[in-house]
Amino acid sequence: MWPNGSSLGPCLRPTNITLEERRLIASPWFAASFCLMGLASNLLALSVLVSARQGSSHARSSFLTFLCGLVITDFMGLLVTGIIVVSQHAALFDWQAVDPGCSLCHFMGVIMVFFGLCPLLLGAAMASERYLGITRPFSRPAASSQRRAWTMVGLVWATALALGLLPLLGVGRYTVQYPGSWCFLTLGAEPGDVVFGLLFTLLGSLSVGLSFLLNTISVATLCHVYHGQEAAQQRPRDCEIEMMAQLMGIMVVASICWMPLLVFIAQTVLRSPPAMSPTGQLSRATEKQLLIYLRVATWNQILDPWVYILFRRAVIRRLHPRLSTRPRSLSLQPQLTRRSTMQ
Repeated sequence: MWPNGSSLGPCLRPTNITLEERRLIASPWFAASFCLMGLASNLLALSVLVSARQGSSHARSSFLTFLCGLVITDFMGLLVTGIIVVSQHAALFDWQAVDPGCSLCHFMGVIMVFFGLCPLLLGAAMASERYLGITRPFSRPAASSQRRAWTMVGLVWATALALGLLPLLGVGRYTVQYPGSWCFLTLGAEPGDVVFGLLFTLLGSLSVGLSFLLNTISVATLCHVYHGQEAAQQRPRDCEIEMMAQLMGIMVVASICWMPLLVFIAQTVLRSPPAMSPTGQLSRATEKQLLIYLRVATWNQILDPWVYILFRRAVIRRLHPRLSTRPRSLSLQPQLTRRSTMQ
């Protein structure tokens, strides 16, 4: 319950929005089209990934495993949240009447946090895997690369789920958000709301920052090998360039889609005076900003599969014909090994 002693449930905040306003903002056709476009994109990427995994090397097989985890996560995120949001837009049901115990709202809040953090965490895990694969090629047994990759994907899912369950344990709250069609963390001044909001923001921001750092080092290493003294004898394989191009694209998309929302959440929960009143109300401008930033973040699940589809070797070679005409090398690993033994 809110401090004002109202009859609203723990997940329901006082809002001043009419049914007509909800109809204008919450279009079931837009939500359904958006969801179907994302599902189709991820299914297409998954089919391409399945065919690409056949006959791939150990390093590429590990990377493709991470990509499969990312595509599956994006697909399930769009499917589960899309069912709830499209149903709400179509029926315009009253949360208080349909979900008085807030079970549906809590479920949606958990999956919003889970499917929001997973792409960022997976991007950081993929960047770490490529960093070790390029700079420390013999530090890990190649035979276990695919099993290790699935283990990392599982750890990412467990970490995101653990954070998403914190409000159910008393750290933070999930509440219905404007215009009444979705649930998310509460941008309030209560200690639990502030802690949970900052945890969500910090984990997402650190994932993006780690991805940027490790990807920068990996690209610099590849460029150094490509233009080194032994470049004529040993250059990076096309697949290594392809993987880094895809990884950089995933990082750029995640940064553009998610950083505005993460920064907005941190600014709002730390604002003084508090953005949320003691009765649980936010200004209409703040509510609209949150909705816009959330919609921008949702584009990440649609654009991720197209990064993989468009940044494949076949497309890269069309843009850079030299990649298809130069002699292909076995690996960049021997050159890195020779350089390390000379030092």
